[in-house]
Amino acid sequence: MGTAYSVMWPEQSDVQPQDTKQKIDALLLNINAQMSTYQTTSELSRFNQAKAPYTQEVSPEFAAVLNLSLQIHSLSQGYFDISVGPLVNLWGFGPDKLTQLAPTQDQIEKAQSVIGLSAIELKGQALTKTADRYLDLSAIAKGFAVDEVADLLDGLGLNAYLVEIGGEIRVKGNKAAGLPWKVAVEAPDFNERRVQKILSLKDVAMATSGDYRNYFEDNGERFSHSIDPFTAKPVRHKLASVTIIDTNCARADALATAMLVMGEQKAKEFAVQQGIKAYLIVRNEQGFTEHLSPAFEGWLNP
Repeated sequence: MGTAYSVMWPEQSDVQPQDTKQKIDALLLNINAQMSTYQTTSELSRFNQAKAPYTQEVSPEFAAVLNLSLQIHSLSQGYFDISVGPLVNLWGFGPDKLTQLAPTQDQIEKAQSVIGLSAIELKGQALTKTADRYLDLSAIAKGFAVDEVADLLDGLGLNAYLVEIGGEIRVKGNKAAGLPWKVAVEAPDFNERRVQKILSLKDVAMATSGDYRNYFEDNGERFSHSIDPFTAKPVRHKLASVTIIDTNCARADALATAMLVMGEQKAKEFAVQQGIKAYLIVRNEQGFTEHLSPAFEGWLNP
């Protein structure tokens, strides 16, 4: 997945770290083989490479991620769109070499012509495209992998743990001495890495999406990796970071991405309408302002 992972738990004599690591590595390699855009032989890559019309039988895990992706696409009214892969690649944020130049309008329109989930259908484990489509699960697969590792640890009988993959997190119980897991939300600062807020977590998942790590500059203009499917361009608003608390990390991962693309006002309204626990960080001339959705506020101060 192009990132690092960490798994921690209070010492438990019947769960050996090295054996557990081997099981986690095998699980993550399997998810990569299903959903990676970087591996040309993955299930996802084979689907993307095939010419439409085309139907492919996919694994149960791949089908579960696709199904949730379609649900979040509908819930977010199209702001979460896994078919934006051609635009992600065009703007230099896909598996191809990173560009340092903004594409032309003609290039954008050409890529935009092959965007849209109306050409995608999932029935059980049969995935069909009626027109050529290139899907990208980068905004949900890491969260799904976190959930899968958590399920594996549950199966081993662990009473408490923290799972983190590329910044997406799920925790269970308390760490040693009965203390809650403390996790930092990074400040969306382009120039330095620092903490914006520290959260105490127990029995929840957390995912953050931001515009401050993956970007490039062209003629003094900064272009983020977050692509708006409606404009076919990187987002230009002041919403810099979205953190979501949920019971499911895949869902939190997708919602954080969708709401970052929406922008401040739409994201605030969406969080209220759907009862989402959302923590937003917005840029202003003085630095940053924070906004907590009612559900997040209620979770933080029960």
